[in-house]
Amino acid sequence: MRAIGTVQGEVPIAYEVEGQGPLVVFLHGIGGNRSNWHGQLDALGDSYCALTWDARGYGSSGQGAGPLRFGDFADDAVRLLDHLGAERAHVVGLSMGGMIAQDLAGRAPDRVATLALVDTSPGFGSAPEEARATFLAQRLEPLDRGLAPADIAPDLVGALVSSKASDAVREQLRASMAALRTEPYRQALHAIVTTDFRDVLEGLRMPVLVVVGEEDQVTPPSSSRFLASSIPGAELVTIPEAGHLSNLEQPVAFNAALRAFLDRHAERASVVG
Repeated sequence: MRAIGTVQGEVPIAYEVEGQGPLVVFLHGIGGNRSNWHGQLDALGDSYCALTWDARGYGSSGQGAGPLRFGDFADDAVRLLDHLGAERAHVVGLSMGGMIAQDLAGRAPDRVATLALVDTSPGFGSAPEEARATFLAQRLEPLDRGLAPADIAPDLVGALVSSKASDAVREQLRASMAALRTEPYRQALHAIVTTDFRDVLEGLRMPVLVVVGEEDQVTPPSSSRFLASSIPGAELVTIPEAGHLSNLEQPVAFNAALRAFLDRHAERASVVG
């Protein structure tokens, strides 16, 4: 049965949880919220305690008083595990959520049972400064003109999905992006361009699964191949006919790949529920 909870503190963190068993934590991307993972909660809740959060500044979670540091997200994830009484969890992160997962695994490896990096990259630090500046300017310019995330969501959806994405998936993405709060989104954009986890990858020792949509234009398959080749023993799965949100576009294939990975390592995570 689906339950909703909150990690109290200076910045409250909202989450949803389904099922009982080894803990699996899902981290959404920069344009998302916890609803992006509902299909995975439904698919895994029979055997796992599957949990999805709203990162700080998103959905029903609070927003910090000062400027956002990217590391705040991983610190919140540790708070979440402490709140649940969980020593370690399987951590699944998509896009920005995958970067949060890398940060968490690098700084608190004892809290991460396994790592699934979905449609993500090791961060923006490997990109030329000009490319980072262009990325930031393109996304901030509509906001600087007074537009809200809801106004720009329809134009962004096309870049996120594959050519075969259904209308239902497109609408789900549009709705999650329209729900963004302007100032936290601005802060997340500024924070994400500071990320660089290349130095973390070689030292990861937990089992790692890398998943990418075959038609991902945002973090293309080359980024995932780099991740998989840089992390000892990492597995790489490519999802056909999927773009940047492979879990939404091809849930059957995505859930099968993730479940097969988790089932092999289920006992590594704390049991919750």
